[in-house]
Amino acid sequence: MLLQDLYAIYKQHNRIQTDTRKLKQGDLFFALKGPNYNGNLFAQQALQTGAAYVVVDEPTNFTSDKIIQTPNVLATLQALAKYHRQQLSIPFLAITGSNGKTTTKELLHQVLSTTYTTYTTVGNLNNHIGVPLTILSVKPDAEMAIIEMGANHQKEIESYCSYTLPTHGVITNCGKAHIEGFGGEAGVKKGKGELYHFIKENKGTIFLMNDYDYLKTMSQGIEHIITYGTNHADYTGIAMKNELLAVTITKGLEQPATIHTQLVGNYNLPNVLVAVAVGKYFKVPDDKIISALQNYTPSNSRSQLLHKGTNKIILDAYNANPTSMKAAIENMAQLTSNKKILLLGGMMEMGADSIAEHAALVHLISQYTWHAVVLVGGDFKHIPHAFTYYNTSTEAQHWLTLQQFENATILIKGSRSMQMEKVLG
Repeated sequence: MLLQDLYAIYKQHNRIQTDTRKLKQGDLFFALKGPNYNGNLFAQQALQTGAAYVVVDEPTNFTSDKIIQTPNVLATLQALAKYHRQQLSIPFLAITGSNGKTTTKELLHQVLSTTYTTYTTVGNLNNHIGVPLTILSVKPDAEMAIIEMGANHQKEIESYCSYTLPTHGVITNCGKAHIEGFGGEAGVKKGKGELYHFIKENKGTIFLMNDYDYLKTMSQGIEHIITYGTNHADYTGIAMKNELLAVTITKGLEQPATIHTQLVGNYNLPNVLVAVAVGKYFKVPDDKIISALQNYTPSNSRSQLLHKGTNKIILDAYNANPTSMKAAIENMAQLTSNKKILLLGGMMEMGADSIAEHAALVHLISQYTWHAVVLVGGDFKHIPHAFTYYNTSTEAQHWLTLQQFENATILIKGSRSMQMEKVLG
């Protein structure tokens, strides 16, 4: 079947599903497969459930005119996404980075959707399956699209750009994340920089954090650059000392203003500033930018401030790497609380640097005074330290329950696989 013919079917049945458990009447079912699953085995079930068509890349033991046979289902999904993208003449803003990309994506969506019909990545569906699915979720009424791109090896962002065709781009930062796959910090910059390369080659626009010299170096040759930062940028702001992040915008709005967010941690300052910069660039009124950022409530264990009895809990357990861990620990150390407690899970995908990076965190923690420190799993197990250690978050949860803390401030953070949110029970 020609791609144009598949696209005509997609236009009639524009809901795509890859999981028969979530399938609804009239959906298109793409039978993806991986190391531990094979969607081709569920093609017949998908049709019986109500799929309009099924796209497969293996022979089926049944016949139907609703079967679309392709050489590779994933490649077909991505090609269809590109074809759909080529029909849309709206801004496509791509976001990548080691830390903060999902929060940035959510803030940008909050701001832009005040003025435009905006489609964006749901949750963190930012991989080789999630990116094309996000593109294909963009409806004809769209005025703006925001695509989050995650990556753990080089050439991955390049591949996403080949069918996302972004017109605008943001790299939040390049830190120590997925070091194992990227081959070190230089590899991280090279991999994330693939977004800048695409923007440069296609004469697009980037929004650049001017405080980070390495981003300025990476962006050389790009014609259209909008800068944000703490000074010497098109849009500037500073973080105020508050329990929740408050940002005073010192340049870029019609009048200086302080935005009182519901985010924890000064490390979220760049995420707020880029949302202001993008909003202003696309002519969102100042009052809408401010109210959108103030009304955004973090969720999904990202920079959340929770209250449990008399205790305050900073839940930032969606993911962790050395850069984000350091920022969270240092932010915690600066808070005014007489009873500060750390519950930190191990960091994954560190490769040969894992032991050294965990040891560096232990050293950092030791520079400050804490009421209690609990380290959980990962390579914390192999680091000499004087802190409490447990293998799992369930064990840490049992410890926390027994402590009966009152009037404490508790930071909970760790890599996704550590499931540190379970500490709360």
